[in-house]
Amino acid sequence: MKIDMHTHILPAELPRWVEKFGYGGFVHLEHNAPGVADMMIGNKFFRRIKENCYNEAVRLLEHAEFGIDLQVICTIPVLFAYWAQAKHTDEVARFLNDHIAEVVHKYPKQYIALATLPMQDPDLAIRELERCMQDSAFVGIQIGTHVNDWNLNAKELFPVFKRCEELNACILVHPWDMMGTKEMPDYWLPWLVGMPAEESRAICSMIFGGIFERLPKLRVAFAHGGGAFAGTIGRIEHGFNSRPDLVAVDNPINPRDYLGKFWVDAAVFDEKFLRYIIDLYGSHRICLGSDYPFPLGEWVPGELIDSMNLPKQVYDNLMYKSALEWMGKDFL
Repeated sequence: MKIDMHTHILPAELPRWVEKFGYGGFVHLEHNAPGVADMMIGNKFFRRIKENCYNEAVRLLEHAEFGIDLQVICTIPVLFAYWAQAKHTDEVARFLNDHIAEVVHKYPKQYIALATLPMQDPDLAIRELERCMQDSAFVGIQIGTHVNDWNLNAKELFPVFKRCEELNACILVHPWDMMGTKEMPDYWLPWLVGMPAEESRAICSMIFGGIFERLPKLRVAFAHGGGAFAGTIGRIEHGFNSRPDLVAVDNPINPRDYLGKFWVDAAVFDEKFLRYIIDLYGSHRICLGSDYPFPLGEWVPGELIDSMNLPKQVYDNLMYKSALEWMGKDFL
């Protein structure tokens, strides 16, 4: 079995929320050519996407070629809309979640879903979380690496995480609204530099904020191999030991003690680094996750893992067992 636990999808048509809500920033689609669509933010072009981003039948054909049995699907982070009025983000989230649930119910053996929530309003977020987790299509949620000015240790967000633990909902943390975007607009640096930094920001915030300590049953995965965290764990631990007065103010536990207590995907594109994080986190905490269907994702999901001649137990963990444990599933 092969499970791709990090893929994105959106509906073929999006409402013109700008017109409905009366202010800008929301995404809509323009279908200007066969088999592609332009993601627009107001009148500004954001990204051209292929049909495999919004046509679930096309996705199935491609994943059959890749040998993928199950896709975990979630929205595209630019659609989080945490910056908007909470009631409007709630409406956007419900629309996107209803679409994803429809896809899963249409193809229940090929898809399973993560919901998006209006995280800037924890009460609304919990309400939508509870609604979605009543639907068998969902196993958890996808959230951003921060929520506006809140890092993931913010006290306002803790009730959402607590409710996730109570509902057995897993969490995928994905970069969005990358730090430094305005200061480094060239060379795609927000995606190449900002995204890995965002993941380390999220992991450190949850560790130092005591989230994993207070919610030991919470199952959290971080996209893109956990970003820059693995490469800087030595520095992070050294900072913890050198300046506990600054770093250990909310949690006295060494950050290295949390290695193996959260999951990451295998979208690192480098055999040596993948072997390193297998050693660092354990193969039981690393999942095939391709970031399909975007060009910065793995073009053939699982190709790197397949090429590495791994021991069977390690291979099986990466391909499906770790994902099942993260989702809280014994089998599908």
